[in-house]
Amino acid sequence: MSRCASLSMAPVNIFKHGADEEKAETARLSSFIGAIAIGDLVKSTLGPKGMDKILLGGGKGGSVTVTNDGATILKAIGVDNPAAKVLVDMSKVQDDEVGDGTTSVTVLAAELLREAELLIAKKIHPQTVISGWRKATQAAREALREAAVDHSNEPARFQEDLLNIARTTLSSKLLTHHKDHFSQLAVDAVMRLKGSGNLEAIHVIKKLGGSLTDSYLDEGFLLDKKIGVNQPKRLENANILIANTGMDTDKIKIFGSRVRVDSTAKVAEIELAEKEKMKEKVDRILKHGINCFINRQLIYNYPEQLFSQAGVMAIEHADFAGVERLALVTGGEITSTFDHPELVKLGHCKLIEEVMIGEDTLIHFSGVAMGEACTVVLRGATQQILDEAERSLHDALCVLAQTVKEPRTVYGGGCSEMLMAKVVTDLANRTPGKEAVAMESFAKALRMLPTIIADNAGYDSADLVAQLRAAHQENKTTFGLNMSEGSVGNMVDLGITESFQVKRQVLLSASEAAEMILRVDNIIKAAPRSRVPDHHPC
Repeated sequence: MSRCASLSMAPVNIFKHGADEEKAETARLSSFIGAIAIGDLVKSTLGPKGMDKILLGGGKGGSVTVTNDGATILKAIGVDNPAAKVLVDMSKVQDDEVGDGTTSVTVLAAELLREAELLIAKKIHPQTVISGWRKATQAAREALREAAVDHSNEPARFQEDLLNIARTTLSSKLLTHHKDHFSQLAVDAVMRLKGSGNLEAIHVIKKLGGSLTDSYLDEGFLLDKKIGVNQPKRLENANILIANTGMDTDKIKIFGSRVRVDSTAKVAEIELAEKEKMKEKVDRILKHGINCFINRQLIYNYPEQLFSQAGVMAIEHADFAGVERLALVTGGEITSTFDHPELVKLGHCKLIEEVMIGEDTLIHFSGVAMGEACTVVLRGATQQILDEAERSLHDALCVLAQTVKEPRTVYGGGCSEMLMAKVVTDLANRTPGKEAVAMESFAKALRMLPTIIADNAGYDSADLVAQLRAAHQENKTTFGLNMSEGSVGNMVDLGITESFQVKRQVLLSASEAAEMILRVDNIIKAAPRSRVPDHHPC
C-alpha cells in the first residue's frame, strides 16, 4: 500500500522534453503581470497631455519612430508573454475597426486585470468575477447608449459635432497645437466622401519641408511621379489607360538560352525583331484612343520615344497603391492585355498638369470622375514628424468616417467613463452576493481612465476624480475633466465630443479580453524545435 502511495506522489511528466507548464496560481499571475506591464507601458500616452515614446528599429539602419499611438507602439514591440499578446492583438483590432481608442482599450483591460488580481487574492472564484463583469458591461453599455446624442438630422450641428470629434481625437496627438487647422482639413476630406466612408479615396502625401501648418487638402489626386521626356506636361480632357505590363522589352530577354550567330549583324536583326514587337505593342495601346498612359512597371526609352511622337503623356513606375487608387479615382480599370480596345474601361479626368511642392514635382489630376477623391499634402520638418502626423490624421479620418455612418456621439474627457462607473456602482449596491464585489471592481477600473488622464497632465488626480464623481452623483452627467485648466468642467461648453462607436468598442473589447485572460489557469509552452545539423549545405 505504501508503495502505491509513494508512486502516486512522484511527479509525472507527460510533456516532451523541453516543454514547459505553468499551473493555476503561477499561470494566472504571469498572465496578470504581463497584461498589467503592457498597460503600464502605454498608460503614459493617454489623454491630451500624454507623452510620446521613441521606438528604435533593430535593423541595419535602426529606424526611429516617435509616436503616442497605442497600436503603433504595441505593434512595434516584440512581446513574449501570452496575455500581453492578447492585449496587443486587441489594440490592433481596435485600430482596424474604429481607428482610435487604441490606448484606452489597452489601459482599461490592464486595469480590469489589476482589479481581478486583488479579487482572486481574496479567494473569489474567477467565474464569479466574470459573471459580475458581464452584468456590469451590460449596464455600462446601456448607460452609454442612453447618454449618446444624435444630431444627424441637423446638418449644422452635425458638422459642429464632427469638428469637435476631430479636435478631441487630435488633441491627444502630435497635431494638438494645430488641431483647428487639421480638424477642418479632416472633416472636409471626409465630407467629400459623401457618406461612402471609403478612405481609399483620400490619398496622403508626405513632403519634407515647411511646417505642419503648411499642410493642405487638394481637391484632385496627386501622383508622386515624373512625366516622360519630351511629352506634353499639361493635358486637358485626358483619356487615361492604366496598365500593368512590361514595357522594357527593347533588350534581348531570352534567358537561359544560347543563340549562336555567325556575325554581329545577326544580333542586330534579333534586336530589330524585338523593337518591332515593342512598336506593335505601343501601336495596340495607342488604338485605345488615349492621350495619357500610366504604367505600373518601367517604360524604356524606345517605347517612351514612340509615345512622345504620338503626343501621348506616359507615366512609368506608378507604384501599385498609386495605380490602384488612380483606377478607383478616375473610374478606369487596370489592364494588362491590349487586344480588345472596346472592352477596356478608360479613366477620365479634366486636367493633368505638373505642380511643385517644396522641391519636388508631382503630377496633379483634377476634375476626376470620382468627385469624392482628394489628396492631403502633409508638410513637416522631419520624417518622424510627418509619419506621426500621418498616423494622427489617419486616426481622425477613421473616426470621422465611422461617425458619418453611425452619427451618435458621447462626451469625452472622462465623462462617459464616470457615467458608466456610476451606473455600475448603483447596480453593485443593489446586487446581493459576491458578484457585487466584481461589479465594484469594474467601476473602479473605469474610474481609472480619468485618473490616468489627470495624472499624465501632472494634476492632483485623486482630488479631480473625487470632484467629478460628486458632480455625476448630482446628475451633472455632462461633466468631465478640463485638462487645459486642471479642473472639472462641462463637456458641452468645451466641445469635447467622442464617437459613440469608439467608446462602445473600447468597453466591449477591453472587458472581453480581460475576461479571456482571467479564465486561464494553465499555460503550456511547446518544446522548442531542436536544431538538426545541416549535412547538405547548398
